Amino acid sequence: MTNQQNVVVLDVISRGVSNVLPRSSLPVPKSFSPQDLKMLLMKRFEAENGGAKISAWVDSMRASSPTRIKSSTTASLPETDDTSSWIVHHPSALSMFEQIVAASKGKQIVMFLDYDGTLSQIVEDPDQAFMPKEMRATVRDVARYFPTAIVTGRCRDKVYSFVKLAGLYYAGSHGMDIKGPSKSCKYKKGNQGVLFQAASEFLPMIDEVYKDLVEKTKSIPGTKVENNKFCVSVHFRCVDEKSWAALAEQVRSVLNHYPKLKLTQGRKVLEIRPTIKWDKGRALEFLLESLGYANSTNVLPVYIGDDRSDEDAFKVLRERGQGFGILVSKLPKETNASYSLQEPSEVKEFLKRLVDWKKMSQRAAKCA
Repeated sequence: MTNQQNVVVLDVISRGVSNVLPRSSLPVPKSFSPQDLKMLLMKRFEAENGGAKISAWVDSMRASSPTRIKSSTTASLPETDDTSSWIVHHPSALSMFEQIVAASKGKQIVMFLDYDGTLSQIVEDPDQAFMPKEMRATVRDVARYFPTAIVTGRCRDKVYSFVKLAGLYYAGSHGMDIKGPSKSCKYKKGNQGVLFQAASEFLPMIDEVYKDLVEKTKSIPGTKVENNKFCVSVHFRCVDEKSWAALAEQVRSVLNHYPKLKLTQGRKVLEIRPTIKWDKGRALEFLLESLGYANSTNVLPVYIGDDRSDEDAFKVLRERGQGFGILVSKLPKETNASYSLQEPSEVKEFLKRLVDWKKMSQRAAKCA
């Protein structure tokens, strides 16, 4: 609310209704108290400014949902001056592979992997985002040689049902739900049975919001509401762009009743999350601490992700001056990542090369 509008409300309370509003502008009963009028004016202000908020949300939805480039094993970033400049600052992790592994000399590599758009393709139905068998085999090999965590906005149980590998750490709900490997693991420095939930008190609230959003959005074709335990995701990938404003309005109408929740955005998804100070970056730090590397200089964290929420982890690595973030994207975008890969097939190739390099290093060490 602006200062001028604050003055109006206070003036109404101090001077009375008849001295502020013309008789014809608002019929006010004699029993209408100053507090009632204040609430009325506040609601009117919210109604007038709600449209501006929705417009801003829709603009942000468009910005976070760039035109999709058809997937192809031979596809490459379109050649433009902006693209060339972006690649200079965020070169391919494949072309820079030797430099990356050289930086790991004398250090333990720890792998952090997003799921959707990183280990699996982005698909229209989020329930169908299955990991290819070859990618699963590759991730299994990675986990044999390096501590490995899946860090995702998905519900932890959901992403585990996709990955189906017991030897990994799983950080679901943007890191608010973390569990360590479910079987014996050779990395013994930390607590392998770690179970951490940063927002347990929000579970009843999240369930309420999920039910409200399912009801509110059922009239908008293509909307998919997903309960990710500690957050709710509203997917609009299959929603006609003409209906985005209506969808944003319904989400806002629900969110207005929950001041302890906030809205964030990803690739064609609106996410309702607790306002606590916890994200994928905090989850990365927590996992490094759990592994015994909280203040260690003998570790090289590598985080690979494609979404806006992964920027929190990329930022942490930059601030630590330790490790590398790798953005998965076919389009240039502002990022804190150091390197880039274009799509999951390149992620798989990078991970395979990492495993092959480790095997060769171990063989060389035995022969030395």
